[in-house]
Amino acid sequence: MKPMQVAIVAAHPDDAELAMGGTIALLVSQGHQVTIIDATDGEPTPYGDPITRAREAVEAARVLGCERMNMGWTNRTLQHSVEARHQLAGVLRLRQVDLLFVPHAADAHPDHRALTRIAEDARFDAKLTKCNLPGEPHHARRMLYYFCTHLKVVPQPDLVVDCSAFAATKMRAIACYHSQFEANPKNRGVPAWVASMCHFYGSRIGAECGEPFAAPECIGLRDLSALLP
Repeated sequence: MKPMQVAIVAAHPDDAELAMGGTIALLVSQGHQVTIIDATDGEPTPYGDPITRAREAVEAARVLGCERMNMGWTNRTLQHSVEARHQLAGVLRLRQVDLLFVPHAADAHPDHRALTRIAEDARFDAKLTKCNLPGEPHHARRMLYYFCTHLKVVPQPDLVVDCSAFAATKMRAIACYHSQFEANPKNRGVPAWVASMCHFYGSRIGAECGEPFAAPECIGLRDLSALLP
């Protein structure tokens, strides 16, 4: 299998870990180049600050074995704009991203919804010719939606990734965000229910742990045995 360039676009540090930390670790183990692209620093939060959150994000990426970068946009004010989508499109071109993960559109968080639109359009804009974007025209071959913790509905996933071997790695990465889940009494239960959701989705495919994704486009298979548990 040829290594892929994989990018996970997240509104805030910890979004990617909560939603698909096991899948990230799995992709890394398979030799793919994986980058989390955080849109903002995630601050302010009740018990965090920019320096602490940045340190936690670096440590979480180390646990997962992936790279990480930050777009430097402002938390709580993300807007779907031509400027934002072109900035992200430039990153996708320079990194020649093959597989792009973005937040599911049915989300209660305004930053997540805005980032979904930005990323969808950035994927399209990245293939444009005769423009001022950096790098060469490039179109990510596949885009998948991950399920954020701010979802207020439970959409039917199109696929569930068996990440059983990396469930513990996912939880270690989440634990790196001490300011979000240990220092804040209101959020101390979040890691436990994230783990419960992983076990639930895993049970749907006969695995110990699974992470759900939705596909906005048809998924093609060359080997139907890949459908077997």
